[in-house]
Amino acid sequence: MLGWAITFLVVALIAGVLGFGGIAGTSVGIAKVLFFIFIILFVISLVARAVKGRPPV
Repeated sequence: MLGWAITFLVVALIAGVLGFGGIAGTSVGIAKVLFFIFIILFVISLVARAVKGRPPV
């Protein structure tokens, strides 16, 4: 999922440089949503490992 966020960020940067404002804004929005979902899932997985008694890697 982080790969998708990075992909949309790159698309947004390229679109911004080329002057496609609408595409850049949409891509940035999608990248932000995917990034925050990734962060939330990462934190949940760390908490789950801690509850099971395994130390985080």
